[in-house]
Amino acid sequence: MTKAVHKRLGDLLNLKRGYDLPESQRRPGPYPVISSAGITGYHDEYMVEGQGVVTGRYGTLGEMYYVDGKYWPHNTALYVTTFKGNDPKYIYYLLTCLGRIRTSDKSAVPGVNRNELHEMEIPAISDTKQQKKVAAILSALDAKIDCNNRINAELEAMAKTLYDYWFVQFDFPDANGKPYKSSGGKMVYNATLKREIPLGWHDSNVMAVADLLGGGTPTKKKPDYWGGDIPFFTPTDANGSIFKFSTADYITNEGLKGSSTKLFNKHTVFITARGSVGRLVLAGVDMAMNQSCYALRAKAGISHVFIFFLAKELIHHLHVKSSGSVFDSIVSSDIELTKLAIPKGEVIEKFAAVVEPAFEKIANNTKENQQLAQLRDWLLPLLMNGQVTVA
Repeated sequence: MTKAVHKRLGDLLNLKRGYDLPESQRRPGPYPVISSAGITGYHDEYMVEGQGVVTGRYGTLGEMYYVDGKYWPHNTALYVTTFKGNDPKYIYYLLTCLGRIRTSDKSAVPGVNRNELHEMEIPAISDTKQQKKVAAILSALDAKIDCNNRINAELEAMAKTLYDYWFVQFDFPDANGKPYKSSGGKMVYNATLKREIPLGWHDSNVMAVADLLGGGTPTKKKPDYWGGDIPFFTPTDANGSIFKFSTADYITNEGLKGSSTKLFNKHTVFITARGSVGRLVLAGVDMAMNQSCYALRAKAGISHVFIFFLAKELIHHLHVKSSGSVFDSIVSSDIELTKLAIPKGEVIEKFAAVVEPAFEKIANNTKENQQLAQLRDWLLPLLMNGQVTVA
């Protein structure tokens, strides 16, 4: 079985600084511009073609981005100009875990000075067939994660379209199963909302269907408040996923009891009020929350998925209201004073029957992705160090 041996990184690849491309000079096109933050736009010209790996060139070694095709590596990044006969996908995975594999001199991974990186000695597999096997295992895990993410995005988009159709355009199914407004359903002018809404609906804030709650943070002066098994949600945990099952920080029962935070039930909607303002997350498990967020807990008989999309509508209204000014925080009065069209309970129930199974699928895919990512991240340094080999 091929073992990993220490090699100079510069003997495996060559890194080069990318090319300048100011925003003012970019023209719409099909070729991705890849910077230290990943794809930051598209251009009608490219500088590199083929399989490539790109990373930021400032500070410490950051995220790695794999690309296969024509692209423009930006001057804020380093890109691999040649793989010197090595499998590009294997090199990508090797570079993603430089901070977690044993270097020959046990030194820390340097900053992104390419000359220093070239001189680093790291464990690597020489046999390209074995490299491809290693890359295939890791790629399979990433492909499944990507597939789940795409399914989740489609399910969310379908649910959002249905919400807009029913609760914004008012074409929910009437008693005969036909679209209400389009089929001549009675509409009534609402002076508060300054528009017509379906008969029987009313204007109110989101608290007509959900309880608005705040959070808090246990003091850092008491170590026994931290490091427990209760997830502690903060704005930095809002990373784009609808559901959240784990957080960066955890607190103990003592921390929960000794602070103003609460234990919020699964399916509570969190709204980030400071930092990354206006992001929404559904709690996948019971968790606590800090004071930089608000929580919306659905009232009895109200679907958490409906609350999630109603909160999206609320955030949209707050964005529109703040047009021309900086949208840097949300206060409770913003939520209390924003009036929305609140539907009849039976319409919410019909919506829940359609979309809740889709959101359950999103939750399961998210949970599976978390497990797959943990498996990949556990395997990655073991494969690169040669502690685990592929039969």
